[in-house]
Amino acid sequence: MFIDTHCHFDFPLFTNHLDESINYIRQANITGLIIPAVAAHHFDTVLQLANHYNEIYAALGLHPIYSHTEADLEQLGNRLSHLPQKMVAIGEIGLDKYNLTIDWQQQLFFFRSQLMLAKQFDLPVLIHSRKTHDIMYHELHQADLPCRGVIHGFSGSYQQAMQFIKLGYSIGVGGVISYDRANKTRNTIANLPLASLVLETDAPDMPLSGKQGQANRPENIVEIFKILTELRSESPEQILNTILTNTLTLFSRINRMTTLCKK
Repeated sequence: MFIDTHCHFDFPLFTNHLDESINYIRQANITGLIIPAVAAHHFDTVLQLANHYNEIYAALGLHPIYSHTEADLEQLGNRLSHLPQKMVAIGEIGLDKYNLTIDWQQQLFFFRSQLMLAKQFDLPVLIHSRKTHDIMYHELHQADLPCRGVIHGFSGSYQQAMQFIKLGYSIGVGGVISYDRANKTRNTIANLPLASLVLETDAPDMPLSGKQGQANRPENIVEIFKILTELRSESPEQILNTILTNTLTLFSRINRMTTLCKK
């Protein structure tokens, strides 16, 4: 049983072929899939998908490499004040110094504002951090969120990962570990505490090794898990069970809804 904690299932690759895409994730035994919004105009689509499919959960947020307005931020706050049943996190939010065309002060404004909303509404966050890990650590330390969240698509050093873990954040394990050349990341993921890892695909982005040029898909989480078991010393059963526990603990609204469904 897998939960993909980060999949852009609201993108046309999936929404244009919804029945087929849902069948694929069910065949892969994916029982949970969190869709992080990247902009305000995605909010409705993400929520509609979550309302329509049992496996899908929503995260609403304003991604750092997109343009946003204060009205978008206000809309996010309004959605949170009437918290949708299947909304489990705020995201995708963060900071990005890879794309230097994005105004840095605007990024900081929207990121800090969304951290305040996460604190106000007691929700975890899905964090985008590209070439900003040291700054990100400082921002998250200052914010002191009650629910913490996931450092998504992590590819930094072991020392940087442990800094985030000591703050209480989980590390998102995705397709980057499928690349032999990603030795630093593979070694880091192999040695981090298992209790701090969750699985993600970032589909349709972050294709796995051997699938470059193809759109990534959530069912590839099965292959990511297999590679993870090859890197780690624990048994596959222990890895799977621990990661599932990690995920349901962090995204507690999934846990509560899962419990309700079982009753």
